[in-house]
Amino acid sequence: MKKKVLALILSSVMALSLFGCGNSDAQSSTNEAPAEDTTESTDTPEAEAEEEAPETETDAESTDESAEAAEATGDAALKIAIVSSPSGVDDGSFNEDNYNGILTFIESHPDCTVTPVQEPTGDVTAAVQAVADIVADYDAIVCCGFQFAGIATIAQENPDVDFILVDSFPTDAEGNEVTVDNIYAMQFAEQESGFFAGMAAALETTTNKVAVVNGIAYPSNVNYQYGFECGVKYVNETEGTSVEIVELASYAGTDVTGADVGGNYIGSFADEATGKVVGNALIAEGVDIVFVAAGASGNGVLTAVKEAEGVSFIGCDVDQYDDGANGDANVVLTSALKVMHLNVERSLNSIVDGTFKGANVVLQADTDSTGYVKEDGRCQLSAETISKIDAAYEQVKGGTIVPAANFNGVTPEDFAW
Repeated sequence: MKKKVLALILSSVMALSLFGCGNSDAQSSTNEAPAEDTTESTDTPEAEAEEEAPETETDAESTDESAEAAEATGDAALKIAIVSSPSGVDDGSFNEDNYNGILTFIESHPDCTVTPVQEPTGDVTAAVQAVADIVADYDAIVCCGFQFAGIATIAQENPDVDFILVDSFPTDAEGNEVTVDNIYAMQFAEQESGFFAGMAAALETTTNKVAVVNGIAYPSNVNYQYGFECGVKYVNETEGTSVEIVELASYAGTDVTGADVGGNYIGSFADEATGKVVGNALIAEGVDIVFVAAGASGNGVLTAVKEAEGVSFIGCDVDQYDDGANGDANVVLTSALKVMHLNVERSLNSIVDGTFKGANVVLQADTDSTGYVKEDGRCQLSAETISKIDAAYEQVKGGTIVPAANFNGVTPEDFAW
């Protein structure tokens, strides 16, 4: 991403600070993730600070030798902090997925500990200060969200601490992207996951009308929107269908450069009331499948879907199937995924095995970092739909299909494969 665009993004974020995601401009980034195991945990061990008994000189020597031996073999116990804002690590979504990656890592490294730190305002300055306040106490710090882009100076002043930055790249005081030796910063190609959501909607609709609802037109949200639109277009052209993407003119989005991107933007990530208004308006237009990437505002859309008849919801970022429970039924068709927990776990493993290095990366399907939910009991897609999306997934993974994104030079109108 060009520095001018990054500065615009940062200023937009500071003016509209709450939830949000970063963009994925592959031109200024690499596309590699540290390889590691993929075991997933559902346990939630509590992080504890243990008091140590007084040591004799012999005990101290033994402890030092053990620590040196552990460090030499990459098994040194890490003190990990995860800093999130404003919803904490039990939000059932973005922050919790990152936290689960740490918990899975700790299952394999039980001497390591994690401490959740919540910055409740979502303010950019407060988020960075929250990291500065704890940096001296931890070996590794996981920072969740765009609010933490400004940690570059803190990291440079604390080279012995490793940082994992999720959904943003570090920036300097002027808002320019920088690469820092001890920050592994990851963004995701949301347009790929949006593409799979668009395919799912277009293949499963019965009214031939579908929609995507977003929070604010930050690059990550525009990526989801554009990817969704490309997925619908792909199905229409390969299946001979004529599925319509419904947009409400009064909710069109404007991205961080001031460009009109259309779509359906609530204007907030924390406005459930407006989310429900938008959801109801789309349903009134005949939409029967809605893909939602709108943070807490999306809960309002979900409520509208649950109150309607024959309408389905596609979740975002994480598996939202449990959120779709509606009496004896479930309204969630599938969910578009950004596989954050896996990449957080991989990054922590790279710290203990000595391969950790700073980088700004855009993670894509080729590292299993984007995708959709297709597991039995967690989605309601037909076997035929899954087969068709899986076939397209391989083309996305191989680079044959490149969905449009906010800053990749492709728009949904000129998307082709």
